[in-house]
Amino acid sequence: MTRTLDVYLHQHLIGKLIQDDHGNMGFNYVESWLTNPTAIPLSQSIPLQRKHFSRNECRGFFAGILPDESKREIIARNLGISATNDFAMLEQIGGECAGAVTFIPEGKRLPERDDSYRPISPPELVDILRTLPRRPLLAGEAGIRLSLAGAQDKIAVHVVDGRISIPLNGAPSTHILKPAIERFEGVVFNEALCMQLAHAIGLRTASVAIGKVEGINYLLVERYDRALRPDLPQGSQRIKREHQEDFCQALGIIPEHKYQNEGGPSLKQCFDLVRAISATPIIDLQLLLDAVIFNWLIGNNDAHGKNFSLVYRGELNAGLQTHLAPLYDLISTAYYPELSPKMAMKIGGEYLSESISQKNFDVLAGETGLAKPMLKRRISELAEAILSTLPTLIMDHPVAADVGTLIRRRCESKLRKFTL
Repeated sequence: MTRTLDVYLHQHLIGKLIQDDHGNMGFNYVESWLTNPTAIPLSQSIPLQRKHFSRNECRGFFAGILPDESKREIIARNLGISATNDFAMLEQIGGECAGAVTFIPEGKRLPERDDSYRPISPPELVDILRTLPRRPLLAGEAGIRLSLAGAQDKIAVHVVDGRISIPLNGAPSTHILKPAIERFEGVVFNEALCMQLAHAIGLRTASVAIGKVEGINYLLVERYDRALRPDLPQGSQRIKREHQEDFCQALGIIPEHKYQNEGGPSLKQCFDLVRAISATPIIDLQLLLDAVIFNWLIGNNDAHGKNFSLVYRGELNAGLQTHLAPLYDLISTAYYPELSPKMAMKIGGEYLSESISQKNFDVLAGETGLAKPMLKRRISELAEAILSTLPTLIMDHPVAADVGTLIRRRCESKLRKFTL
């Protein structure tokens, strides 16, 4: 039997996600959206066209909304659906998603915003954090329909004046809460240090803060795809969703192939994408270059295509502007010896961070249309900025201290190598 989900962007019905009798998923824009003069495509990979987009053409975007790997399998078991059934999972948890997209069973109205939230006490938060490995995203709990991509345990929350609440019935969240991972010691402090370091040297990043409840550390990441509307009085209705998609979604690449050696984006594809659609390409290309260099300097080998995103800012009726989203998921994976030293994306033909030379950055310059002297100069500038800034970042945790030492040594090594 054919099944259909209505796909909304903000408050607008824009299309139909269809699963046919054989279980194949497809997508069509509705005519009212195609003829709307303010319409935008749902994704760069799904242009505004009067056609049926097949599973292969649209799955990169829709599967990219959902959690990855083992988390997806656990959610599927908890909900009694197949882990490979993107349609069924979006039907179950596609309420509060990344960006401004919402999925509603066909024929049902998009609920009026009541922005209902369930405040949680510290003991309740502890219980949630301990439950997440068994119930990722709290999927299946009454009133909760939210989805976040990625393989790490996390939950979307609403934070006001330090009080944490769980969004209900599709209400917008403001932060993503990421608890500590037992397997990776001090990962909260590792990520917090790297994010704060990037911000301190002038890179545009999502804001982060460390929290702790009954001995459990967690990272609160402010959502860059949520904004406050200054034209409305104080209250939850001020929260506005802003549409976004990661680079894999924008390029139509399924999340299982997010690493370059598995078919994921290359740095050339990333730079070409930003150059083609950014409203401020000079600014965004510089930020993307800085992100590539920064990740290499700190030893973040897991910077794949889903760790870079586009955000569409503004109002539909006034025209949205496309920008590179603030940086997120910055972490020194090199600190953990059990993680692969192979980078998610090659730099100038080389995957191994320790083998990168000036020659590789020269190749990258040629691939991306950037000037070789500028790349070499920017490596030195960022390494020096990191070295001068690290001592000013005070984080009382041994892992943060060790990660800082590792980053300092990496930067000193790169400066010696690239200034000869």
